[in-house]
Amino acid sequence: MTDHALRALRENPRLAELAAHPFNFDIGRAAHGHVEEIRLASGGPLDIVAGDDTGGTYFVCADGSMLYADSEGSAGIIGSSVDEALEIMIGLEEAEGDDEEEFDEEYDDGDGAEHSRLCRLEEARTELRAALGFPERAPAELEAMLQAALLRTEPDFLLLNGTEHNAYQLLDSYPRPPLWEPVLASGRADLTLLRAGDGAAWEAVAEDPVRRRLALRAAQFDRAEGDLELLRHLLRQETRSSMTDELRLAAVLVGLRGDVGDLPLLHEVRETDYDTACGLGGIPEPGASSEELRDWAQGLDDSLFGTDPADEPVSTWTDLARDQGMTELARVTLIRELDAIVMDQSRLRRPDAPRALTTAPLRTLARDFEELGDRTQALRAQQLHTALQEKAWDRVSARLNQARLEREDGQLTQAVQTLATLRGILAAPGDDSLRQWEGVNLGRFIAEEHYRLTRVLADAHLTDEARSLLPAADAILGELSENGTKGVRELAEETAARVRELS
Repeated sequence: MTDHALRALRENPRLAELAAHPFNFDIGRAAHGHVEEIRLASGGPLDIVAGDDTGGTYFVCADGSMLYADSEGSAGIIGSSVDEALEIMIGLEEAEGDDEEEFDEEYDDGDGAEHSRLCRLEEARTELRAALGFPERAPAELEAMLQAALLRTEPDFLLLNGTEHNAYQLLDSYPRPPLWEPVLASGRADLTLLRAGDGAAWEAVAEDPVRRRLALRAAQFDRAEGDLELLRHLLRQETRSSMTDELRLAAVLVGLRGDVGDLPLLHEVRETDYDTACGLGGIPEPGASSEELRDWAQGLDDSLFGTDPADEPVSTWTDLARDQGMTELARVTLIRELDAIVMDQSRLRRPDAPRALTTAPLRTLARDFEELGDRTQALRAQQLHTALQEKAWDRVSARLNQARLEREDGQLTQAVQTLATLRGILAAPGDDSLRQWEGVNLGRFIAEEHYRLTRVLADAHLTDEARSLLPAADAILGELSENGTKGVRELAEETAARVRELS
């Protein structure tokens, strides 16, 4: 879709010149591209339509929104269309700068350069507004339009560096609602229905695992004395999902009431399966007092839950966002989390760094990105995780995961190199953490990844690479104990057969 204003600028050189000077929207700069490779995190298309004299670039998104990215790493939506963005820019532009000497001379009637700039700006504003059919709006109205546009930037229009894959910063500093608010909204609505005794809602929520989880989270932060029966109902139904954080939460919320009549129910739930029995350990035995039941529940509440959604781990909300189909909301939050870790890690490289970076969040982030289907960000997290490992076992395990992600992402050359580095660690580990790798699952997983990559190389007609990797895979298989070869030999035979088929 081509906006009316953009079409008019392309067809009328006079209007295009006015838009470029003094409003700094130069369609002639569209051919120059942006200062670096970029892309939307969502994968949506971007069409460059103009640039400015600072290196900034104007893009049109798939829905017609105008995205502006400056040359310093900030970006944001500045209008729901090119027309709206231009109307805002024209209306809010102020007379600034000292590059208008030719106009200063034209308008210099004794009041100086400032008057000349104001005169030129107002004449240009009037002419361009009239030609493009824009109404005159008060600055306050235009500022409100701009704010509304900027607040739409995330989650759907997050701009990424196309090489490093880190996110651009926001153009504005307007406050946004915390992640938990939009994620928890439907759970709060369901909790209201449950409290109203809506029979249809009781059944609908019971049948839907996501709605159950959200309703329980809503009850966690909005605790009411009259909720016990609905909490019992949700607790019984949550056993369908086996052991979840929300199942433990439901048990805690029930236990906090201190009704010893719930002890048989809690024990029944605990015996659902092995994982649930482990996850709900410590429940007082039947015959315990109300105080003992409350003490058990309070201990778990204090350590795992609480009443402030801001205290919950971000992963609680990104998981629930993903499960509700709020993919971009989860993605933007996780990317911002990863960017913060990358920046932290960069600072910790300094000699005076006060502490070491914990790598556990990186592996979790890699998994979370995988579940979103974003292998690019998963690899980014995994590669940093890999680089920070010290023990030989951890270095091998991390490279194994990295090679798998690279293979699944089609980065076959990189996967081959990663497995070569892995084999180097096996040959010279530098510590004793790998002394039994041949007889445990790690050895089997390493062999399987070598054969899987060899097969993919063969299917991609990368003949030399497949033939080079196959002997390395066979050598690893030869080092495994008898237990370690289970399930691998069939894969090895199929892979070898496929490689023999190559011309």
